[in-house]
Amino acid sequence: MRPRRAVPLDDGQHDRPGLDQLLERVARGDRLSFEQVYDMVAPAAYGVVLRVLRDPAQAEEVTQEVLVEVWRSAARFEAARGSGMSWVMTIAHHRAVDRVRAAQAATDREDRVARLEVRRPYDEVVESVETSLEWERLRRCLYGLTQLQRESVTYAYYGGYTYREVAELLKVPLGTVKTRMRDGLIRMRDCLGVER
Repeated sequence: MRPRRAVPLDDGQHDRPGLDQLLERVARGDRLSFEQVYDMVAPAAYGVVLRVLRDPAQAEEVTQEVLVEVWRSAARFEAARGSGMSWVMTIAHHRAVDRVRAAQAATDREDRVARLEVRRPYDEVVESVETSLEWERLRRCLYGLTQLQRESVTYAYYGGYTYREVAELLKVPLGTVKTRMRDGLIRMRDCLGVER
């Protein structure tokens, strides 16, 4: 919405109403008077808003909001307190500042949320208890295996030995170690409740 060009107040027709009078008519719902008010104040309001926001697209939006507010609140205008143009420019300035504050508040909110996501509270006690319970469950499952299965699994998974090295350490054939480890791992899986 680009504001329309301002219409000069003195175009040779001295009986044409001024802005203050037009605002009084707008307060009574006169749409034609509002069109004239729009033509008179839109460019100046846009200029005020643009100086604050420095973004033409946002300035157009805010100027539109200003003019809607002028239409809705024209009854609050009091000529005794100042000119109609001053009243409209005050509304324009306040709306522009409100937009800047709203944008800053949104940025601040996003920053706070980002910081919370980065520094999530970490409950060391809960983590420690869960780890302890997992180890206890693992130990219980290991002790549910036969001695050869338990030793084979322990050497291979916790000692880092190969099947051949486990067979040499336990002094049993390689095939036996592979079979015992396979059977032991199946029993461990079932004991720990791991799905296939």
